[in-house]
Amino acid sequence: MSPQSKIQSPKPVRRNVVLGVTGSIAAHKAVDLASQLAKQGCEVRVVMTADALRFVTALPFKTLSRHPVVTGLYDEEEGWKPAHIQLADEADLLLVAPATANTIAKLAHGLADDALTCIALALNPRAKILIAPAMNGKMWLHPATQQNVAALKARGAEFVGPEEGLLSCGYEGPGRLWAVEKVAGRALELLA
Repeated sequence: MSPQSKIQSPKPVRRNVVLGVTGSIAAHKAVDLASQLAKQGCEVRVVMTADALRFVTALPFKTLSRHPVVTGLYDEEEGWKPAHIQLADEADLLLVAPATANTIAKLAHGLADDALTCIALALNPRAKILIAPAMNGKMWLHPATQQNVAALKARGAEFVGPEEGLLSCGYEGPGRLWAVEKVAGRALELLA
């Protein structure tokens, strides 16, 4: 065997994305987002809020990410470390898509009452945060939401969207989740 045959090509670096899915009608679009990121070589770990589970089940996320889905603070862990702490330690990117006004407010004020917000609060300092809002236009434009967005931006979080258009509530205006391809593209740029 020649010395060159012993040399192995380096394994591609897998980037760890924690995908937080919240209780928006756009939650079903996060399934496609998880799929696109996994196809691009990301290690996708999905965390769903209780409200997200009212719109979509954990099964498609588990299948596409090939990992268990975290749905609560007390889910069984694979090792000794609580799942939310392990994910916070390993994340290169925390992507919250779709992000509701409620979750944005919790993140802005440091509330940690579910697995997703605990991950955000315990997130390792090298990880980036990308937030893709989806909500009613009046909720998005409300001064409280805008103050929460400004607070998160001041701490380094990046926002993509929302887009304008016909909303599921019947109104026309801002609040639609940014196109999944654009969200995935921006996530990959941040991981590059």
